[in-house]
Amino acid sequence: MTQQENSPFHAAEIAVQERLGVVDQVAQYSRGIRKAMPMQHREFFGGLPFIVLGLVDTQGYPWCMPLFGEEGFISSPADTRLELRALPALTHLLGLNFAPGQKVGALGIQLSTRRRNRVNGVIGEVTATGFSIDVELSFGNCPKYIQTRDLQWAKGEPAAMDVDNAAIVAGIAENAKPLIAQSDTFFIASRTKVIDRDPRHGVDASHRGGKSGFVKVEGDTLFFPDFSGNRFFNTLGNIESDGRVGLFFPDFSTGSALLAVGRAEVLWDHPSVNEFEGAQRIIAVKVDQSTYLEKFMPMTGELQEISPALDGTGLWKDHKVAQR
Repeated sequence: MTQQENSPFHAAEIAVQERLGVVDQVAQYSRGIRKAMPMQHREFFGGLPFIVLGLVDTQGYPWCMPLFGEEGFISSPADTRLELRALPALTHLLGLNFAPGQKVGALGIQLSTRRRNRVNGVIGEVTATGFSIDVELSFGNCPKYIQTRDLQWAKGEPAAMDVDNAAIVAGIAENAKPLIAQSDTFFIASRTKVIDRDPRHGVDASHRGGKSGFVKVEGDTLFFPDFSGNRFFNTLGNIESDGRVGLFFPDFSTGSALLAVGRAEVLWDHPSVNEFEGAQRIIAVKVDQSTYLEKFMPMTGELQEISPALDGTGLWKDHKVAQR
């Protein structure tokens, strides 16, 4: 078995690690990527009121989708299984391949404590009230760049999210641009070019945080800085492999949200890196489709504290970012 075959990372992730000279460092702590969930992760998921999923549609785009439920709606009867008593909204509108055997990425995040853990796997059973995930990879992420919020259930909101008026538009929904421009948090789903039985091939769901305004909007293209993280480069590796991504921008004050899909590119050594303090790279996403959902989320929570890890980061300059 070659070193790559024995690695928990796919070829494009390894290529990014090699490009940035961190292969040896990553190898020292990649043992934290497991084929089963440790008990603390299983208990962590069981205490969450929401989770973020990466699900692929019939066109191959990975949508980034939040899923909400009362504490305990996620359970783990075995270390390779999560059971969720809820179903993703907009499955038909977005054309999601939500069926047994399809790959799924899941991010569990607790904003009040800045804890987050991830699983990648396969959709198991699907019923009228929920579904299961057969876990293939399990690992934790550091608390960097997570803003502290204490989410609460919105008063007077129905248990189910009202998406009857949801519609998909080309590019970025115009009424969502102010939300993007002031966001300090968003979530991103990405995928490998080949999706097969290899546990390393599939869909990821991840988190991005920055000071309010860290995402720049120019037409239907978004630009955001890539800060120093765990150096696994799961998202960057997927972008290099395929490029299709899904974005979820939550408005934690109102419950509104933007869901979007498009094609991402890593702007290696782009001049604008020097214009954004703390950025190591710039990511550009050309948005192909989006849907803006008013009061979509049944939970809201005001910002309590910006991540201390953002102290060394800045904001965009006023002029435009030119793609090469």
